[in-house]
Amino acid sequence: MARAVERARVILASLAGKAIQQVARETGVSIPTLNKWRRRFALWGLRDLPRPGKPFAYDVVFRNRVLALLEQPVPAGMSHWDGPSVAESLSSSVYAVWRVLRREGIHLQRHRSWCVSTDKEFGPKAAEVVGRYLSPPLHALVLSVDDKPSMQAIERPSGYVETDSGSVVRALKGTYKRHGTLNLFAALEVGTGQVKTKITGYKRQADFQSFLAGVIAEQPADKEIQVILDDYSTHKKNDAWLARFEGC
Repeated sequence: MARAVERARVILASLAGKAIQQVARETGVSIPTLNKWRRRFALWGLRDLPRPGKPFAYDVVFRNRVLALLEQPVPAGMSHWDGPSVAESLSSSVYAVWRVLRREGIHLQRHRSWCVSTDKEFGPKAAEVVGRYLSPPLHALVLSVDDKPSMQAIERPSGYVETDSGSVVRALKGTYKRHGTLNLFAALEVGTGQVKTKITGYKRQADFQSFLAGVIAEQPADKEIQVILDDYSTHKKNDAWLARFEGC
């Protein structure tokens, strides 16, 4: 990089019409070197001439081979590609493979997050859900349902306290009494922004079904209801319960 900067300064000073002696004084580069780079710039730019020695073995063709291989099924007995397996498949150096992967920003052994879906149909499914939020259907009620478990039920007594200034005010005391934990179910009506809630002592499937049944009971019998949920265990295997509402 330093060489390229020095060469660029030489070329820019020469293009400005300065005499070669002045350019040499300003850049600290010898006159023979200045003449060399002024001649070479028209042919090669700021790049070096080809150096002697063994030619570079891994070029853009090798890069493309690495990237193409990563799209193929992994070898038998392996869960994912790694550097040695890629190098063995391409009969190349593992260091050359790692150079390509680093340059492309590819991490073969990065840990996966639960936030990243591995479902091949994730794109279409996500688009369908997002579409419900952006443009709720007029003929149906779209509900986004979730819950907040393990909320601390804390009772803070209030009383009169004296402040540093000497005045007496009514405020909450620093001590509190615990009453266990509670669970909050909530359903957002996407079209209106209204939220329906219910607090329960537990987060069981029966509690979830009871909450949804209460929300459904407030709607007209012929109203189509679409519910957006995550895949928590209490939200699954509700087919028998849902069958009660078919045709209502």
